[in-house]
Amino acid sequence: MAFHDAPTLEHPLVRLEPLSLAHRDDLAAAVTPGDLWRTWYTRIPSPDGMAEEIEARLASQRAGRVAPWAIVDAAIGRAVGMTTYLNLDEVNGRLEIGSTWLGRDAQGTGVNPAAKLLLLSRAFDDLGCIAVEFRTHWHNHQSRTAIARLGAHQDGVLRQHQRWHDGTLRDTVVFSILDREWPAVRSGLEARIVPRLAAGSPA
Repeated sequence: MAFHDAPTLEHPLVRLEPLSLAHRDDLAAAVTPGDLWRTWYTRIPSPDGMAEEIEARLASQRAGRVAPWAIVDAAIGRAVGMTTYLNLDEVNGRLEIGSTWLGRDAQGTGVNPAAKLLLLSRAFDDLGCIAVEFRTHWHNHQSRTAIARLGAHQDGVLRQHQRWHDGTLRDTVVFSILDREWPAVRSGLEARIVPRLAAGSPA
């Protein structure tokens, strides 16, 4: 298995499908509530720019640089977000889960922890990774909280790491999960998901 492969991954709450232009309309609709793409501290494609973003991720996959998926809410059968394996390092058994966004209507439904369970299971159990990274903008407190809640540890902050699209300089917060930490992280994710599966409460 190559790190840039993106097979379909399934869970009762979510299905990760290989990203394609067939997902464009669903994804354009998913970013519309609350004008999600206007969030300044993250990069989310606009409805009009969705096809271009999909094509860019697919081109990077063909070059062996990323593995992109559409996040499909199993309850409604529609794509509600995107996620990607980045910074693929097969020699050292490392990758990053990033370029992830989820439409407002899908947040708090259990879709996100179920998707992370699938992505982490593939990384550690199928691909044999020794570490998985997450990176986010210093000011993206929602993302930082969600990553920490997974059980990831903060490794540090890359100060003035990137020049952002609005001209500001982004400080990037780096988190990671190690292979020896994965069993505990998996148990935590499964515990969050079980109530949603059993009673329909948010995970």
